Amino acid sequence: MPTILTPPEIDRRSRPPFEGDNGSGRRPPTDKRTGGNGDGDGDNWERRPQGRRGPRERLSRARIGLFFALAGDLMFFVALVSVFFVTKASGRFNETGQWVHEWIPVAIPRILAFNTVVLLISSITAELARRGMFREQDVMEEWIGLGKPTTRRATLWLSVTLALGAAFLAGQWMAWKQLATARVYRMSQSSHFFYLITVTHAIHLALGILALITALAVLRWSRALATRQVFVDCTVWYWHSMGLLWIFLYLLLEFGQ
Repeated sequence: MPTILTPPEIDRRSRPPFEGDNGSGRRPPTDKRTGGNGDGDGDNWERRPQGRRGPRERLSRARIGLFFALAGDLMFFVALVSVFFVTKASGRFNETGQWVHEWIPVAIPRILAFNTVVLLISSITAELARRGMFREQDVMEEWIGLGKPTTRRATLWLSVTLALGAAFLAGQWMAWKQLATARVYRMSQSSHFFYLITVTHAIHLALGILALITALAVLRWSRALATRQVFVDCTVWYWHSMGLLWIFLYLLLEFGQ
């Protein structure tokens, strides 16, 4: 838990609230009273006076909006998995009156295991970028005008995350081509679910890649530190959710058939 710096107490009655973030009389973008823990859950987020929306409130609102959107996605995938198990248990009576299961398990391509490792590594690099945006020493250097160390480190790690995400999608494409070459898509309903599940997740991950590109653009062009922190924080949380979701889906395809 980092130490949060504050300037000596002064008589604020003689000084109007200052909206800038350049150190000219305003408390630094870290504050002991926020209970910061170095990962964005308190550092650099004090409420502004007179009910104005401050950095902390902006981050909280952005996270709440993101988590509500992810909850909607979660409900979709829960419904998809439910249909998966219902279809797996279904069948029909044949000509002799025997109950026959039409579900034929699909041997998933081995490259999916490699893709899973790639996505896990990308989640680690994304988290390094997120935590770096709230590192006290770097934030203070930027606040007093000594450069943009938070932006440099976050840009590096987000770029690595972007490359790994692209590699994951390329690996998924290779898996689809392998199954298409083997004409697995004609086998049974299980193959249809394989494509439905993996393609749907790939679309969501592609949205995550677009979010990474947007976050990189914000890191480059935005002058407000709080804005850069909010964009990186929410983008990384979305990326983590896609990683956790894929682990569940991979285990479902590997062992749930």
